Amino acid sequence: MSATNLPADACEIPAVTDAAACALPGGAPVVPGRTWVGPNQQERFGLLRRAKSVAIVGASNNPARASFFVATYLLSSTAYDVYLVNPREKEILGRPVYASLADLPVVPDVVDVFRRHEDLPGVAQEAIDIGAQALWLQLGSWNEDAAALAEDAGLSVVMDRCIKIEHARFHGGLHLAGFDTGVISSRRQLLSR
Repeated sequence: MSATNLPADACEIPAVTDAAACALPGGAPVVPGRTWVGPNQQERFGLLRRAKSVAIVGASNNPARASFFVATYLLSSTAYDVYLVNPREKEILGRPVYASLADLPVVPDVVDVFRRHEDLPGVAQEAIDIGAQALWLQLGSWNEDAAALAEDAGLSVVMDRCIKIEHARFHGGLHLAGFDTGVISSRRQLLSR
């Protein structure tokens, strides 16, 4: 059927009435109920570049947990001083684990959080109380109350993003599977069979 045989209204562009249906290229999609807008890519890159230390709240000794994978990456592939926080653990990856942010021997630049949704405002307050510079909530973590609390106290806030993925992406080591290849190249690597 040719365009000349279509009804007149078939070529009209429908009006967009739902903001959730639109997403800017390269930007985060608009999600209903989310009003907070986080830092852009350049701001996240700057935050990670300025940081010297990261505290992982909710660190786990279980290799199947995302916090274990992130801790392993940050300890082996970055120059960050990494501190692990979990009141139920004593040692993870051969490193001491602290019961709370207040127990750390230093004030971390970034507090990276792996905790339940309802715990996030409390962790944000702990990050404020110790004088951290940034609150980073991992993939799947979104709490606008925690973000507002932290931002009102002057902290930078990142939500629903993985610090490991962001660091690897900015530093050229992110493989399609999400791990560091150790190869810096613009060419896609062939996978061995």
